[in-house]
Amino acid sequence: MRIEDLQKTQEEQAMETKQEVLQAAIEKVRSMLNQQFPDVVDFEDGSFTLSKGSASVMIIVRPFTEDDAVVECTSHVVTDAQITPEVMEWLLRKNAELHFGAFGLLFDHTIIYSYSLPVKNLDPEELGVMVSAVATIADYYDDELAKMTGGKRALDLIGLEG
Repeated sequence: MRIEDLQKTQEEQAMETKQEVLQAAIEKVRSMLNQQFPDVVDFEDGSFTLSKGSASVMIIVRPFTEDDAVVECTSHVVTDAQITPEVMEWLLRKNAELHFGAFGLLFDHTIIYSYSLPVKNLDPEELGVMVSAVATIADYYDDELAKMTGGKRALDLIGLEG
């Protein structure tokens, strides 16, 4: 066997190991979500969604380190927001007040709330708290932010009333 072939094999094994870690993390998160949130929708690609009130929450398992993945829980709280200095200050002050997660701003003026944790040592209670926190905070603040920014809540986008 040539050295190049040996190096290629080691690189391929490292990539497979990362994929195995990611797949194990997805299965772990899937199992925990299904136990705690019976209405969760599984897209079969490491992403899930659920709704609470007028908010929609995405849960995504992504690569993080060589031997761990991260679970990201994000809600698009308000889309098409008019971002002013007052809105930015409000978001920063809320970030200082809230215990878990943070508000953020996407390139298209979507205000999000997100919270992430590594999966390796994640237990069901931590995942439940994370998902519930994002869902509750997004549902609580989306009405206020929609009024403040002229934006739309998740339910407004799909034509439902909440």
